[in-house]
Amino acid sequence: MKYDVSLDQIKEYNTHHLDINPKRAALLVIEMQNVFLKDLGIISDLQMANIQKIISAADESGTKVIFVRHNDSSEISKSMVDWWGGDKIEKNTEGWQMIDGFDISGRIVIDKNQYSAFHKTDLDEILKANHIEDLIITGVMTNCCCETTAREAFMYGYRIFFINDATATFNEELHLATLKNLAFGFACVQNTQELIENMTRAV
Repeated sequence: MKYDVSLDQIKEYNTHHLDINPKRAALLVIEMQNVFLKDLGIISDLQMANIQKIISAADESGTKVIFVRHNDSSEISKSMVDWWGGDKIEKNTEGWQMIDGFDISGRIVIDKNQYSAFHKTDLDEILKANHIEDLIITGVMTNCCCETTAREAFMYGYRIFFINDATATFNEELHLATLKNLAFGFACVQNTQELIENMTRAV
């Protein structure tokens, strides 16, 4: 994120202060792909560093790490492609590849074709098989794939931890709007440091 949003800006909505259970939690790293860094310029060094910190904390605390990768190489993506004017994230292209430094070797990877990481994927089955109750959302874009995934996860019965400084979109206005909406009805919104301290206390 190339802007600064304080959690004080959403404090009237962000009233659910949850304690995470790392052993029953999964971290979703959504679309840390080259297109969002090199072409769209959404992802910042700070966001990448924060996500790397959360991944390290997850590994140390026994939290499952799941990468979510988007591509438009399916009819499922037609509405998105039409909406965005024909721009596509094509599978196996440079833009589709994960950003250097995000190693998916040995990790669970969900390949999706719509905003939600749950839509016509096996994500829910994987989470249930691993007895996951808490879901940590990081990645891009805050107001599209991250928000849609968080809302759908809530309706599947998961407790949502949405990380302000580990998600990003085009500008502060869109980012802040999502945080307010999610805090109001769907998620506990935290910063990276607060989440890591939460995870550490629980171990």
